[in-house]
Amino acid sequence: MSGYGSEKGALTHVTIDDYLAGFTEEPGYLDYARVGPMTRVAAEETSAFTHALERARHGSLDALREQDGRMREAASALTGFAVDQVVAIPNTTTGLMHAMFGLTGTVLLSPGEFPSLPIAAVRAQEALHSVQPAWLETDHGKVTPGQIRDQLEANVAAVAVSLVDSRTGYLCDLEGIRQVIGDRLLVVDAIQGFGVVDAPWELADVVVTGGQKWCRAGWGTGFMAVSDRARAQLTPVFSGFTGTEEDEVWDEVPPPASTARAFRLSNPDPIAAARFAAAMEEIADVGVEAINGRLAENVSRVIDLADEFAIPVSSSRDERERAGIVVLEPEPEHVTVLSASLHNHGVTATTRLGGVRLSIHASLPEDTVEMLRGAFVSFNTAATY
Repeated sequence: MSGYGSEKGALTHVTIDDYLAGFTEEPGYLDYARVGPMTRVAAEETSAFTHALERARHGSLDALREQDGRMREAASALTGFAVDQVVAIPNTTTGLMHAMFGLTGTVLLSPGEFPSLPIAAVRAQEALHSVQPAWLETDHGKVTPGQIRDQLEANVAAVAVSLVDSRTGYLCDLEGIRQVIGDRLLVVDAIQGFGVVDAPWELADVVVTGGQKWCRAGWGTGFMAVSDRARAQLTPVFSGFTGTEEDEVWDEVPPPASTARAFRLSNPDPIAAARFAAAMEEIADVGVEAINGRLAENVSRVIDLADEFAIPVSSSRDERERAGIVVLEPEPEHVTVLSASLHNHGVTATTRLGGVRLSIHASLPEDTVEMLRGAFVSFNTAATY
């Protein structure tokens, strides 16, 4: 194959400028929290492996079978979880379903999380009656250690949080939460920060993410990392024929594997694994810290631009409490005007629940800044007319 990571050691270092060169989307794109346009290395791997599958030349399919292991090695390098503690999943929701259906006892979580998490908890309760959601009261969607401490009952077996809240952009304090909950299981929906936030993943028992947002690896990509303690406590309810210790089993039904492999339903998509691996390998090579540093600068620049035009910012200004999401919250009667101004100036963003969400990555072209400035000028003119 001809993409990144096809030959181990082919690339020894990627600078931040090399990484930014892989952003090829049109100017005006500020919607990475919805989906990140695919990075060049992921697109190249997709093309190379698709061509290999198309031709099916003798011996070429062996490389496809190696991509699941490659993806798990890449995830291991970024999270610190062992390779056999990582399993491929097609999306974040699948991993959250695995976690919620596998729990026994009470799980404390906010009802304001992205719907994948509370719905998974309720569906597990309805189907199995072995898990009981306890709804955490939050400060406008911000899950903090203090709130968890104040509402943590003795019967709580697990706490589930989003690393970054999709509505408010709030970056939760995993270290503080771990100190508060002790040895209870900590389940983390990481999708809105994985790849751009240097989080202490080792404090979590379950880390679930998809690759289509900040990793820019396209849909159908993801992994679930499970600590040994979590594997011992979670029941792999959905464990398919590839979720055993053996690659193939015939004429018997063996128990689920003792590792994260137990949560496999079937064979993972090797092309999805290849592009996710390529994206994570590049992230590891340039360094999450370097990516986060550039992203933080860009977020500050967007906030400063909003301030220049007196557009209220409801997301946190504290770098310790934010990742790549900036939420603008003008007066309710002006939300549609702001959304229309952004659209008319070619800025791609998300309008949801009374706010406009801009999501900024490490790349912020000057053309995009000027398009955003033009949208803000138009908004101010229309809003004050």
